Amino acid sequence: MRNHVFIQIILFIGLLVLLSPLLGRYMATVFAGKPTWLSPLFGPIERFLYLASGINRNEEMSWVKYLWALVAFNIAGCVLTIIQMMTQSWLPLNPQHLPNVPFALALNTAVSFMTNTNWQAYSGESTMSYLTQMSGLAVHNFTSAATGIAVFLALTRGLIRRQSSTLGNFWVDLVRSTLYVLLPLSLVMSLLLVSQGVVQNFRPYDTAKVTAPWTTQVPKLDAAGQPVKDAQGNAVTETQTVTEQIIPQGPVASQVAIKQLGSNGGGYFGQNSAHPFENPTPFSNFLEMFAILLIPSSLVFTFGYLVGNVRQGIAIWAAMAILFAVFFAISWHAEVQPNPVTTLTASMEGKEQRFGVMNSVLWAISTTGTSNGSVNAMHDSLSPIAGLMTLLNLQLGCVVFGGDGAGMYGMLMYVILTVFLAGLMVGRTPEYLGKKIEAPEIRWAVVAVIVPSSLILVGSAIAAVAPAGLAGLGNNGPHGLSEILYAFSSCAANNGSAFGGLTVNTNFYNYLLSLVMFLGRFVVIIPCLAIAGSMAAKKIAPASSGTFPTTGPIFIGLLISVLLIVVALTFFPVLCLGPIVEQLLMNAGRSF
Repeated sequence: MRNHVFIQIILFIGLLVLLSPLLGRYMATVFAGKPTWLSPLFGPIERFLYLASGINRNEEMSWVKYLWALVAFNIAGCVLTIIQMMTQSWLPLNPQHLPNVPFALALNTAVSFMTNTNWQAYSGESTMSYLTQMSGLAVHNFTSAATGIAVFLALTRGLIRRQSSTLGNFWVDLVRSTLYVLLPLSLVMSLLLVSQGVVQNFRPYDTAKVTAPWTTQVPKLDAAGQPVKDAQGNAVTETQTVTEQIIPQGPVASQVAIKQLGSNGGGYFGQNSAHPFENPTPFSNFLEMFAILLIPSSLVFTFGYLVGNVRQGIAIWAAMAILFAVFFAISWHAEVQPNPVTTLTASMEGKEQRFGVMNSVLWAISTTGTSNGSVNAMHDSLSPIAGLMTLLNLQLGCVVFGGDGAGMYGMLMYVILTVFLAGLMVGRTPEYLGKKIEAPEIRWAVVAVIVPSSLILVGSAIAAVAPAGLAGLGNNGPHGLSEILYAFSSCAANNGSAFGGLTVNTNFYNYLLSLVMFLGRFVVIIPCLAIAGSMAAKKIAPASSGTFPTTGPIFIGLLISVLLIVVALTFFPVLCLGPIVEQLLMNAGRSF
């Protein structure tokens, strides 16, 4: 193993440990409404936005009003994006004259970007105009991330306020998250990416003649653009002679910056961050991979600062870090083992030579541990055990370290369940941050954990028996099941990455996955805000000798145990039929 690989890992972890508390403190200052060093620049803009929108920044909202404002804002943005995609051929900034997007795909894409999933059943460079990419999809990259942060802030206020009926103002949380956090970081990130060669222009696509024309087999498409199947259900191919190559252009760097910082992941190009125009150098790869974790990791410390006890944040961060390290170590070990089928060690299938195995695995664990979903390697080509680790990340709800805000409010649902179980063990009414955890909070927390799991299992079951679901499979056997399971796990967790072997640009998958993404987002947000409203109304009781401590190693170990036990009890049977049996069969020399 080369020394530079370990140096990069140490640098990656070191910077995350160093910068997370600093950015976390800054964000706590912003969200507390206190002045920061950016206030002279953005303060007037913030006040103008409130004035122009007719928003009273001092108005407090109940959890129900906060929820309605959040849902109305997101639904309105979703509808506008659908309209834009379905009319893009008539709008400006479309130098390639790309056609209007069909309704099923437009709905799926708009719901995907609204919910911070960024699931893409299309290749961006051949489907979306520059205007759609910028004013539709990139805008959702900001607003969906800010929405997640807003829910996290509302839940945090519910935990620390005393006998209050309000949780803050959604519009203020939205504006401050965007203006003081996401926008400045994205500007800096965009400049760094441009310096590495990431494309940022409005030029029409270039065409280059290849020096040696060649022929290849490509899937045959019908009039609707769907793959043609023969009587046995196999894909029909046709010969294509390649004499020229289209070189796409566009405003790429600006979208890549916020897709990573905002835990979005939707790529400008179909190959996402494996494309050299999105991710051209090892340094850009390091930057983008680090940006995936920076804000989610920092928000854990923001939580500690806001509740007035940094150790609370450190304990949650430690639990996340331990799970992250274990999943990464297992995946990396699996990827460098000899493959009995191919006799290769450290398989490079589906990976970029310029990044190598370690960077591909580290990115895969980072992107599935958050709700980011971007890729620099094809997860469909991962070894079964490495694929299993990415699936576990998704099925945990992407809480390691999670998406912007979504990771923390998802993890806090598990924290509440952990505290409840600890209370049962010692025979006391469970408490967290001085607030008693009672039946209503537990019921809502269970809903937030169980519903996404149900969406994964029920959706996968439907797709595994429906002819329209099976038609999209790229592989048979257990790997085919993993492809389906990964798709529904990714969409229910609002992640957006995929086992690329599954063809999903069909009406069946576009509509079904749209529903899963929508419910996966809002059926978690509603319980979080309901718990926040319930907790805000309670008194804070001083800690006593019988209070279960939530900052020490026992709590960290118990929290990790609850996370793993919940996902194991829920998904172990289907994982046995997918990646686990695939690993055993691979060891026996069989592949799918």
